[in-house]
Amino acid sequence: MPLYEHVFLARQDVSQTQVETLTKEFTDVIEELQGTVSKTEYWGLRSLAYKIKKNRKAHYTLLNIDAPPSAIAEMERRMGISTDILRFLTVRVDEHETEPSIQMRKSDRDERGFGRERGGFRGDRGPRPDRPRGDRGDRPPREGGFRSGPREGGMGDRGPRAPQTERT
Repeated sequence: MPLYEHVFLARQDVSQTQVETLTKEFTDVIEELQGTVSKTEYWGLRSLAYKIKKNRKAHYTLLNIDAPPSAIAEMERRMGISTDILRFLTVRVDEHETEPSIQMRKSDRDERGFGRERGGFRGDRGPRPDRPRGDRGDRPPREGGFRSGPREGGMGDRGPRAPQTERT
């Protein structure tokens, strides 16, 4: 049977136990149709990149599935009907990962505080001493600060300004 990775997003209003109930419900659908779910991972309540159906966050869950395509189609049909599911994605894969997914490993790294002990993005090196703050080094510095060139009615990038006329 083909192997699939399936991720679904549940509304932020639902509790974690309700998400587990939804996961069990969809696992039962797969098992009724001669499939198996080898791994289930709850990734937690995470922020979305953009609002989906007035939700800014969602509960993420991953399922590793070994099932016929008809079982996947039935599970997706039921997810489409459910009001608690915001989005889902099923991807066919050649083999399942045996270790925890990258999302789970990322949260382990965050808990250990990776990067924080070294002082931020540049690590313990700090700012570059040979450059003043804000100079990227790829072009010569501007004269006169942030804005250079005439601004008050003179010649700018677009030529002289047209005189203002009063509107009545």
